[in-house]
Amino acid sequence: MWQTIAKEISKATGKEFEVKETRSVGGGCINQGYKIQSLDRQYFVKLNQASLVEMFVAEALGLKQMHQTQTLTIPYPVCWGTVGNSCYIVLEWLELGGRSNSEAWSKMGRQLAQMHQQGTSSRFGWKMNNTIGSTPQINTWMDNWGDFFAEQRIGYQLRLAKTRGGNFPDTNQVIAAVKEHLADREPVASIVHGDLWSGNASVTVEGEPVIFDPATYYGDRETDIAMTELFGGFPQSFYQGYNQQWELDPGYQKRKNIYNLYHILNHFNLFGGGYGSQANSMIRKILK
Repeated sequence: MWQTIAKEISKATGKEFEVKETRSVGGGCINQGYKIQSLDRQYFVKLNQASLVEMFVAEALGLKQMHQTQTLTIPYPVCWGTVGNSCYIVLEWLELGGRSNSEAWSKMGRQLAQMHQQGTSSRFGWKMNNTIGSTPQINTWMDNWGDFFAEQRIGYQLRLAKTRGGNFPDTNQVIAAVKEHLADREPVASIVHGDLWSGNASVTVEGEPVIFDPATYYGDRETDIAMTELFGGFPQSFYQGYNQQWELDPGYQKRKNIYNLYHILNHFNLFGGGYGSQANSMIRKILK
């Protein structure tokens, strides 16, 4: 397998690559991760079962589109495909572990705002479906943001949750309420990371902020900011940096609950447990 991947790296880079060492590293809860090295180069490789190759195709496309904004540091996708029973994606190796000080987080906030400003579309969605964790994420193009988020984010997750034993209010009622709350929201369709929690952001040893493992699409930039407030949150300097570059719009604090409901429902679908009651608490606020 490694020999085949090395050949693909050589083909993609135009420079011969021979694997001298492989080492298992963190790949998240979904994939296996490896650092592979030759005498003078190193890459990060993620592996999964061959049937999931489209997940890596979408990840590569998302990383490339974020990379093209020339804002944040993004691990560049080198090549991807299948070998035997496995699929793989090879990424630029970034040495993480720099000091996560207030300066670095402020810079991350400014650069994320720049990414949201630079990468835009005329519609909401994306050129293909992808995944949020291991859950399918539907990205059919739509002109109206409220309709898109209500139907393709909240509606999809709620229907999936009910097939998994979740006890939630009527799906159509929740969709209608979300549309009502977002009826006056006409955001720029910005390229968003889509899964921006603290586990998908870091700082390189050179002090450069970096984000990775995206669930990319064109949507309301506030969805990225909202998720950074889940699961521990980002340091305050991050939000200060973001607002210096592009101030959040009035009403964000109310919309935040709607946007984060998507991720809590997804966590219920992935892990079950107390996420169901947390989602119901958020839904009650939306239905008031």
